[in-house]
Amino acid sequence: MSNSNPTVLFLSHGGGPLPLLGDAGHREMVQNLQHVVTRIPKPSAILLISAHWEAARPTLTAASQPALIYDYYGFPDESYEIQYPCPGEPELAKQVQQHLNDHGLSAVLDENRGFDHGLFVPLKIMYPQAEIPCVQLSLIHSLDPMAHIQMGTALADVEYENLLIIGSGFSFHNLRAFFSPATNETQKMNADFEQWLIETCSSSALDETERTQRLLHWEQAPAARYCHPREEHLLPLLVCYGVAQSACQEYFSLTIMNKLASVYLW
Repeated sequence: MSNSNPTVLFLSHGGGPLPLLGDAGHREMVQNLQHVVTRIPKPSAILLISAHWEAARPTLTAASQPALIYDYYGFPDESYEIQYPCPGEPELAKQVQQHLNDHGLSAVLDENRGFDHGLFVPLKIMYPQAEIPCVQLSLIHSLDPMAHIQMGTALADVEYENLLIIGSGFSFHNLRAFFSPATNETQKMNADFEQWLIETCSSSALDETERTQRLLHWEQAPAARYCHPREEHLLPLLVCYGVAQSACQEYFSLTIMNKLASVYLW
């Protein structure tokens, strides 16, 4: 795969460490990630945008051996002993910072921050050997949709052989709904938003102006605020779209914790 065309993947990363603990509600998600790996070239490095890191400005992990951040609460002891000792990639972090700066996004490097579970949970499923260097990129805590599409546009200019860019979020993220009994109404709201999102990301009938406008105004989608009371788990998808600026090549619809969710591959 050429330098100028990174593989781009948005994944729905499930609930905390549960995908790594044999939780039945994450079986489809685990199987999907194991399948997706077979659909893409093995990356020489991974740049991952996690829903679990927000900063005033785009911020990149710049350590050569970042630690793990167990940024979840109330799970079994083994959840805090998970290891994923992948190396960092400081040179990639610097290059990404430069491209973000060139696009007016004033990015910064963080030598101290480790990798949160938005990175190590899905990657431990996808690449369990933990040998692929990784850099994590924050969201911007304004949560502005246009800024996140612009971040993706900047990332599209990064020249790095076999780079995999991952947006690690969740196409459905209403925490209260995960732990409340489903009703016909809530199931319909979940399904209606998923249908809208799949159409938005995959339909060749939309041109890129239309696709961009739909994503910028995602709050107008059916049941948008039910599915995303706060949008931090959707924004990594907008970054991914900013990189690709096209309909996805493939999407996967699956059930995670009894909710419909989706994964997109460019």
